[in-house]
Amino acid sequence: MRAIWKGAIAFGLVNVPVKVYSATEDHDISLHQVHNADGGRIRYQRRCEVCSKIIDYSDIEKAYEEDGRTVVLSKEELKSIPAENSHEIEVVQFVPSEQLEPMMFEKSYYLEPDSKSPKAYVLLRRALEDTDRVAIVQFALREKTRLGALRIKDEVLVLQSLLWPDEVREASFPALDESVRISAQEREMSAALVESMAADFEPDQFTDDYQVQLRKLIEAKLEKGDALNTDETFGAEAGEGGKGEVIDLMEALKRSLDRKRGGASAAASGSDGSGSDESGADDADTEESAEGSAAKAPARRTAKSAGAKTGAAAKAPAAKSTTAKSTTAKSTGAAKPAAAKSTASKPAAKTAATRSRKGA
Repeated sequence: MRAIWKGAIAFGLVNVPVKVYSATEDHDISLHQVHNADGGRIRYQRRCEVCSKIIDYSDIEKAYEEDGRTVVLSKEELKSIPAENSHEIEVVQFVPSEQLEPMMFEKSYYLEPDSKSPKAYVLLRRALEDTDRVAIVQFALREKTRLGALRIKDEVLVLQSLLWPDEVREASFPALDESVRISAQEREMSAALVESMAADFEPDQFTDDYQVQLRKLIEAKLEKGDALNTDETFGAEAGEGGKGEVIDLMEALKRSLDRKRGGASAAASGSDGSGSDESGADDADTEESAEGSAAKAPARRTAKSAGAKTGAAAKAPAAKSTTAKSTTAKSTGAAKPAAAKSTASKPAAKTAATRSRKGA
């Protein structure tokens, strides 16, 4: 990696020299524009509107226009701005991490200690660890004064630039003012669907499908040229997808649950050749959806899906885990109050479970 900036963190009277590196990178396939008639490359030119000449970048200055008046600012004048010349990351306060709005996060940078002795760097890192807080900082980078959050990732200080408050737009939609009634059964069904899809987040499980398919298209085009058939390349289903608005919300929830449970049962049957465990898992899921959110113990929300890998094969362990947890809740009596409260909703949930087993 190549450092993009050098400076120092001002932590009270403590000075922490650092080098700044971009922590993220773009792996998207780069495409350029061509003329469709002859394949000629399309290039952009910096052409002056007054003299019509193509201008070198070294001869270009920046300007601001207001009320018909234009102010030209030279590179030297812009560099004279005091904030632009500052190479200091000033710590202004320490805050709990949960108080930071994720929408404000912009770009991340790694900070490397840039001195013979990294003691001050380690001291600041330990201070953040011991207090379990995030440092709010101000700094200037690339002709802009920025707000940032200083945190720790894998023993490295990470600087995350933040948007200024006035750069985050407020959500203002007429639909948000409408009164919408959600029934208890709809909430229970949606909660059951969430539980059926619950897992620990593992980023390595996900891929950028568009980039993979774009690479496949490029390779096919290189091999077959103008004889390329996209239906053969991607299959007949290419370009298809769900469209339209769901009219019957309950029916959509039931179908979604049936599909998730059916997939888990099929995967488990293929792995051990028996359907007995899967039937038990369905019964447990039925009881949990009927008992409501009160029967869902906090421990079950944070359940780790050890087999949560890509594909349907990973869903069987999650179903078994749900069965075990439901049984535990019954034995301890934690689910009894909720079960008593939601007795009326059990027939609907059992009906959904019966449909699920029939559909499977």
